[in-house]
Amino acid sequence: MPERGPRAPGAPSRTVDVAGSPVRVLEAGDGPAVLLLHGSGPGTTGSGAWSATAAALSQSWRVVAPDHAGFGRTPLPAGSRGGLRVWTEQAAGLMDALGIGTYAVVGHSMGGAVALALAAARPRNVTAVVGVAAMGAPGAPLSPDLDAVWGATPDRRGARDMLSRLFLDPAHVTEAAVEARAEAMRADASSFATMFPPPRERWAEDLTLSSRELSEVRVPVLLVHGAQDRLTPLRTAALPFLDHLPDVRLHVLGRCGHVPAVEHPDAFHRLLAQFLVP
Repeated sequence: MPERGPRAPGAPSRTVDVAGSPVRVLEAGDGPAVLLLHGSGPGTTGSGAWSATAAALSQSWRVVAPDHAGFGRTPLPAGSRGGLRVWTEQAAGLMDALGIGTYAVVGHSMGGAVALALAAARPRNVTAVVGVAAMGAPGAPLSPDLDAVWGATPDRRGARDMLSRLFLDPAHVTEAAVEARAEAMRADASSFATMFPPPRERWAEDLTLSSRELSEVRVPVLLVHGAQDRLTPLRTAALPFLDHLPDVRLHVLGRCGHVPAVEHPDAFHRLLAQFLVP
């Protein structure tokens, strides 16, 4: 049976000790658990990436949305530079620390690779995976746009350039959004520079799962991808998964860039509700 715990929608974030390291996590809702894993853009946090999704899912689910190590208010463990193994082990350790034995996982971009790695490593715990603009497919190259995002300068100019690459619709690149992202980028600039220094192809390779690892993901997988995604293009990032995952389906959203949860929130949340049946 999925664990249940009293968590009110909109509950504030808190810090949880995971293997001696603090992990900042937003929790909301009550019901079967779903773990939301954010992407790798500088200034990204669990609460920032998933606030609207957490609100939508918390009507039926217990939502857990952490900051990955090196992002937001979760520091890198001593001696660590991040990477797929670190983020996967920390996600698994967080759910253990919260006493949650079974859970679905939704991961965006880098978080999609972590979600799939977690499903392969914890087959008795993970019940389903949703990969949103997911990284991790064998043979997927580092796109020029993702390279630029990882190298964005922590200022308004860098924030504006990054947001323009994330979204197809320029209406999302508002002055308020640029200022908020620039502030968040400045806050974790030091740890981010540690995680993604050039040449950045090696970090994309670190986030790649092998054919063997993907074959070990036995739970149902839903891939959600924007047709105009420039960071993780549909052809190179999403389609290869169809040849490697045993139980997979792909939903492509037209007129959509790298962040379906923001550009098409209603359609995205309907897809989650239909796939993640409590």
